Amino acid sequence: MARAKIGIIGATGSIGVQTISVIAENADKFEVVFLSAHQNASALKALGERVNAKHLILTGDGFGELERVIDDNELDIALVGASGTSIIPIAYQLACKGIRLAIANKECIVSAGRQIMAAARTHSSVIMPVDSEHSALFQCMAGNNRCDIASFILTASGGAFRDTPADKLKDVTVKDATTNPNWKMGRKITIDSATMMNKGLELIEAHMLFDIEPKKLQVVIHPQSIVHSMVSYLDGSTLAQMGNPDMRVPISYALGYPDRLNSGVSPLDFSKAMELSFCPPDLKKYKCLDIAIRVLNGGKSAEMIAMNAINELAVDAFVKEKLSFVGIGDMIERCLADLSYAEPNSVEDVLEIDESVRKRVLNG
Repeated sequence: MARAKIGIIGATGSIGVQTISVIAENADKFEVVFLSAHQNASALKALGERVNAKHLILTGDGFGELERVIDDNELDIALVGASGTSIIPIAYQLACKGIRLAIANKECIVSAGRQIMAAARTHSSVIMPVDSEHSALFQCMAGNNRCDIASFILTASGGAFRDTPADKLKDVTVKDATTNPNWKMGRKITIDSATMMNKGLELIEAHMLFDIEPKKLQVVIHPQSIVHSMVSYLDGSTLAQMGNPDMRVPISYALGYPDRLNSGVSPLDFSKAMELSFCPPDLKKYKCLDIAIRVLNGGKSAEMIAMNAINELAVDAFVKEKLSFVGIGDMIERCLADLSYAEPNSVEDVLEIDESVRKRVLNG
């Protein structure tokens, strides 16, 4: 059986490195066409040698070479592990190739989900979510009719400050915010987990990926991160996808679907005592989640693009100690109220809005 030809964007990041691990576990199933990274040449070279990658690409000076390699090579699967909105044109290019596109980039779907999903439908590309929550939803939908879905329930760890009183958050540090109790992730997404903006972005992602109306989407805090998400059905049944909190599981599912690959992750051991608990999030404490829910219910892509861009700037300001932790939500809410844009009709429109928002916010 021919090996699947795969390319990985953001190979040196957390998702990329874990994807390499899954591929190495299943070397007989994949041929690595390319690996890309922003600027970490030594790490990229080491990863390329591990999986015998054909092309190694640095994108720090632009995406021209990556675009050419994508155009010139046959691909079966592409995994987008790089973060940020700059990768949107590449994701769109891949969606137009009629391949399997595994996406771990929240910003792509939140800001340009409508354009990317439309391109995938037109060109018969299959979009496979890599976020653990959306992978769980995908799996819980398998074999069931969409019209029978009552609700999607996304679980959240609660982040670094799950047990911290709201009135103590004004004094937390960057170091405090970059430690997730359950997941090993990059710095920006770990901070988003602490503010729970990541869960707000994931609600918008679920809406885009699965075309589910906002009123059917909800979030619960699940401290153990064993249940990764759930789907409730009209007959009263709720299906949950469970597993140890390790991103190699959703990565392997996205790469191997409909088959399951050896991810290198051990299954849950139900012979040992285990506690599963759930509670609703406090939207006063998690202001960023509250803002994202309001933006989702508003249904305007331009506002979703703006919220994502402002959040990135606010997190960056927090990391540089120019903004307090609670100031992240305050900045997003304040800046959103001052901005208004027409709805985007193309990827170019999305990028123009994103750039304009960033300039206006940075220039005060």
